[in-house]
Amino acid sequence: MNELLTFSLVVFLLVISPGPNAVLIVKTYTIHGRSGALLNIFGLFSATFAHGAFSILGLSALVLQSAELFTLIKWLGAAYLFYIGVKALYQSFQFNMDARVSPTVGNHSLSSVKPNKKLPVLSLYFEGVMTQILNPKVSMFYLAAFPQFLAFDAFSYSAAFSMVTIHAVIIFFWFLALTATLHWMRSVKSNAFMRLDLKRWLQRLTGSAMVYFSALVVTQER
Repeated sequence: MNELLTFSLVVFLLVISPGPNAVLIVKTYTIHGRSGALLNIFGLFSATFAHGAFSILGLSALVLQSAELFTLIKWLGAAYLFYIGVKALYQSFQFNMDARVSPTVGNHSLSSVKPNKKLPVLSLYFEGVMTQILNPKVSMFYLAAFPQFLAFDAFSYSAAFSMVTIHAVIIFFWFLALTATLHWMRSVKSNAFMRLDLKRWLQRLTGSAMVYFSALVVTQER
């Protein structure tokens, strides 16, 4: 029981520490709102089990032993995070131009108008999955720290995946709380221009952060 409490505390601190997951949620919320952020969260939740399975089944160790495979995965991961960052930066400037052309629609502020295009469900879910899979701090946790919590003299797959489940549940509720906080912050803003300005700069900030995290992945050593 003490080991389980220690593990829960460690993964809680891991989850709340700044990283690409939080950046992704903020970025998605500013563009697609709560529904989009929730799809990201489901992606993060699902990918956590993939990390756990890789570690428990020994696939992560295989990646570490192959320099070529590690390098390939590292560059693919960096490219993906870089793509998300640049995409967010581009959308922030595009959003700014749209706001200048049509700041209001009828009697409603632009910030209150729902987008007509369909929510890209699979794309947003996949963004959450890939961001968690390629998250350097999560990868290193399951490569180095997670095996220390496994009792190899009395190994149990159910016990191992129970710990992964704890991690996934903490992720789900923490980022759900973050999304609720972002929505509350938006709701207390009464000035439409401030909403638009905040949304634009949040996108630029999160996009830049994603580009930064992509650079961290490139510099990650085996």
